[in-house]
Amino acid sequence: MSRLGNLGARLYRGEVGYDFIGKRKIWYGISILITITAIVGLAVSGLNMGIEFKGGAVFTTPKTSVSVDKAETLASDASGHQAIVQKLGNGGLRIQITEVDTAKSDQIKGELAKGLDVSEEKIAADLVGPSWGEQIANKAWTGLGVFMVLVVIYLAIAFEWRMAIAALVALIHDITITVGVYALVGFEVTPGTVIGLLTILGYSLYDTVVVFDSLKEGTKGITKQTRWTYSEIANRSINGTLVRSINTTVVALLPVAGLLFIGGGVLGAGMLNDISLALFVGLAAGAYSSIFIATPLVADLKEREPQMKALKKRILTKRAAAAAKGELNEAEQEDERSAEDAAPAGAVVGQRQEPPRGHGRTPGKRR
Repeated sequence: MSRLGNLGARLYRGEVGYDFIGKRKIWYGISILITITAIVGLAVSGLNMGIEFKGGAVFTTPKTSVSVDKAETLASDASGHQAIVQKLGNGGLRIQITEVDTAKSDQIKGELAKGLDVSEEKIAADLVGPSWGEQIANKAWTGLGVFMVLVVIYLAIAFEWRMAIAALVALIHDITITVGVYALVGFEVTPGTVIGLLTILGYSLYDTVVVFDSLKEGTKGITKQTRWTYSEIANRSINGTLVRSINTTVVALLPVAGLLFIGGGVLGAGMLNDISLALFVGLAAGAYSSIFIATPLVADLKEREPQMKALKKRILTKRAAAAAKGELNEAEQEDERSAEDAAPAGAVVGQRQEPPRGHGRTPGKRR
């Protein structure tokens, strides 16, 4: 068995572990700080909405030696609006210009062909209306709302309402962070971004449901025992599934990282950036929230129940009594060791010395 597998087995058996639940206030503080940063970035910078949501024209050119900066200047001068230019993997350019109609598009296309020294017929021009992007956004919001309602209902039936609330909070946490990163980085929001955001919802719930299932099994008949509190069982559930969560997250992040850093960064594929950044941030945030947010929040909600409060009180009382008994036994053993050290050589400590019977006469003989 590998070291990681051995560690996973020891975590599952409870031989080793980290106190995730006990330090939950630290995780809450970190999450609040990250969420506030994301919201501030969203409020200050805003989202860089793509042309699909604002309307305009997209020009795709063949391979050219013209730099991105020069192409941006050329396109801006030709259109009178700010242009966004991306380098494609084949050496061509993708030029986006907002507020462009059909007549203006033909004029810009001709000037781009002259400035880039390419054939006008080889430049593809696509006009996009803002209503199309608005329809996508509305459908995405509708889908997100329906998804969250169904998730809450399912988790409330399969587990309990406290777990459903905790999972919903974790989902909102993940989406807020992902959208905030988009605002801070300045990546363009396109339909690919919407697809990525909707995709991470399932990944975000995966690890959460795995931990919740382990927690549900571990807390069956919890009130009939006096060994573990609910928070301690929740902590054991996190540790028991920790290696599995790390493995699945890393395996999922590796191909997404390839899309983001190689496909988007090296090859210059714009659509890959839109999808992969949402997936990368969402997967990482989902793995974090399932361990540090969702399960500790469930433990907080459960510990407020009268039954769980009474169980915790019984367990703490039992442990205090056991600790006091252990200290008493240790004190008695210390007293015996001290008496043995102080006794003269040959003396028997701790045993009563009985005087010989018969007042000095030998037993069994009469005079």
